[in-house]
Amino acid sequence: MEDVRNLKALQLDALREVANIGAGHAATALSQLTKQTIMITVPRIAVTPIEDVPGLMGDADAAVVAVLMHMLGDLTGRTLLMLPEEDARMLCDLLNRRELGVTEDFGEFEQSSIKEAANILGGAYMNALADFMGMMLLPSVPSLVIDLAGAVVTTAYLNFGHERDYVLCVQTDFAFQEVNKTLSGQFLLLPDMASLKAIFDAVRVD
Repeated sequence: MEDVRNLKALQLDALREVANIGAGHAATALSQLTKQTIMITVPRIAVTPIEDVPGLMGDADAAVVAVLMHMLGDLTGRTLLMLPEEDARMLCDLLNRRELGVTEDFGEFEQSSIKEAANILGGAYMNALADFMGMMLLPSVPSLVIDLAGAVVTTAYLNFGHERDYVLCVQTDFAFQEVNKTLSGQFLLLPDMASLKAIFDAVRVD
């Protein structure tokens, strides 16, 4: 069966447009939460072997804050939002109206803030995909982990077979204008095989 590894340039452009819409919705929601003006870059779309994902964060041994959600509805699979630890601290400060640099540890309150933001970000991307596909997608309750990038990806992909070792990776930078800071993260879509085929069929270009 054909899979995302065989996507052509025009098909990737279609997925990039979906990601762009999702990122726009996410930026609007984040702007309302943080009371900041947010500019976004054009999302970068990659079809990436799962073992290469940690390197996208700069270093497989780098600490990241990651939020995992299960994708439910007409498409199934998992989504994973990965933020560098420093960016996650900054986001906590902005969400909670703190001076930048105040957040040092991720206690229960800080983790709740990150999960709320990740739920909004992930939901924005999923809604954009759902509209594009004409399907219903629902995110599960988010779970958060703080670990090395390599370990996070391994855990997220546990129980997926070798045929599913490629993921759709969306990278978008959110620039917070008032504080002159940029939040960089990776949004990974890890569909099961049936959903992978449905996405491929939706963006098929003859």
